[in-house]
Amino acid sequence: MTETIINLETVNPIEFFGVNNSKFDILKKKFPLLKILSRGTQIKLSGAPEQIDLAKEKIDLIIQYMERNGHLSENYFEQILGGDDAETIDNFIDKNPNDVLVFGPNGKTVRARTANQKKMVLAADKNDIIFAIGPAGTGKTYTAVALAVRALKNKLVKKIILTRPAVEAGENLGFLPGDLKEKIDPYLRPLYDALDDMIPADKLGYYMTTRTIEIAPLAYMRGRTLDNAFIILDESQNANDLQIKMFLTRIGANAKAIITGDPTQVDLPRNQKSGLEKASRILQNIEGIAHIQLDEEDVVRHKLVKAIIRAYDKERENETENSYHR
Repeated sequence: MTETIINLETVNPIEFFGVNNSKFDILKKKFPLLKILSRGTQIKLSGAPEQIDLAKEKIDLIIQYMERNGHLSENYFEQILGGDDAETIDNFIDKNPNDVLVFGPNGKTVRARTANQKKMVLAADKNDIIFAIGPAGTGKTYTAVALAVRALKNKLVKKIILTRPAVEAGENLGFLPGDLKEKIDPYLRPLYDALDDMIPADKLGYYMTTRTIEIAPLAYMRGRTLDNAFIILDESQNANDLQIKMFLTRIGANAKAIITGDPTQVDLPRNQKSGLEKASRILQNIEGIAHIQLDEEDVVRHKLVKAIIRAYDKERENETENSYHR
């Protein structure tokens, strides 16, 4: 039996071990063949040499991540421990500072964290239109907004336009209380939340006042030509065929567009059909249009979100299979 001691002198041990040792318990479950003990700023590993080497490699990666980012969620902690290949590791330990998309308020760094999010970044550099399709929590919207903010800060575009279909009220918002802004803000709040992470409040307020950044329901895009802009259509699964066509034909000179959506979460009335599947299908193999498919491995929310997505996918598969046997 071999023993190794790892020092946590360069990181906060409380952050490493988690509240009530929650992260430390994840580490021990990941390596059940090892005896893992902690004391102060030290971790003691006892067991087979190959198991110790693997555990030490993972712990070193976690330390590197924490040295760069400070905070480490349980979800990221578990993902780093579970990554068994170089690509997974590189998703978390970014050695090139140019990988940072945006430096947000208080020094926060915003970057693509997963393989498919990084594909979105590469696609945005080479294409003018991107379809980013995948389940909830995969960072589609967040990465798209970061790319838009980066383009604005680098003066590649003059404005950012963020839009969503307001389907919950059928885009007829008149019955809601308040003025127009108060009526539509609840539907657009996720876009505001992303911007809050990337732009200081005073500067964001200035951008909104000067319409450098514009957030509006999809219906308000009709009849416009959007030049010198980075445009994002979020929740596009809730746009019908004509609405998506309308949006795509708004794109003007020196403009980029990202269309995000989750085909499994369509909220349209039963008599309306989502236009996302058709648009992504008929626009395949067109130069300048990229298609990125995100999946459960890109989930960066709570660790249970991944399990929830798997459960719903399995249920949908069962329902489809049962329909064939009827």
